[in-house]
Amino acid sequence: MLSIEPSALTERDTYKFLIGSIVPRPIAFVTTRNGDVINAAPFSYFNVVASNPPLVSVSVQRKDGVMKDTARNVLLTNELVIHVVDETNVFDVNETAANLDADESELSRTTFTLQPSDVITTPGVKEAKIRLECVLHQHVPIEHEGQTTADFLIARVVRFHIDRELYEQGRIDARRLAPVSRIAGNSYATLGDLFDVKRPE
Repeated sequence: MLSIEPSALTERDTYKFLIGSIVPRPIAFVTTRNGDVINAAPFSYFNVVASNPPLVSVSVQRKDGVMKDTARNVLLTNELVIHVVDETNVFDVNETAANLDADESELSRTTFTLQPSDVITTPGVKEAKIRLECVLHQHVPIEHEGQTTADFLIARVVRFHIDRELYEQGRIDARRLAPVSRIAGNSYATLGDLFDVKRPE
């Protein structure tokens, strides 16, 4: 068993350890608004925070201390739309990971169609099977050695949009959703086999 002190690693090596160990990771495909420009990007530092109220989190890493478009837009508008990435949209979502200027929309690299939101002004993507309209609940800057290295965004869901074919008796059919998760490098994973384990009383 290897035993490694994190401070002995480069930031890149630490990153590789984390994304190679904490797998699979769900992917949030996020749209935000900067005036008339709709920015879009995927994030695999994504999870559920609470159900009452419905809260989810997205951690947006900074590069050399510089805030990314997604975090900046969320702080300006207090809005974002989170989409679940699945087998039908993963290749278009991957295109939005391109480094473009803030006044360019990553959606121009895709076949996605914008869908107006019901509650917020930021639109979502029509093709996603699950779309969450969200407002910013809390922003936590992640500080390390005198520098902000990430923006941890906790978002409250104000409207759920779910493909009718996925939703039966109050439950979402994971097989029909066919979510895609992130591994490391250029690798992704599909849902794979499911199995049940009964929880103890």
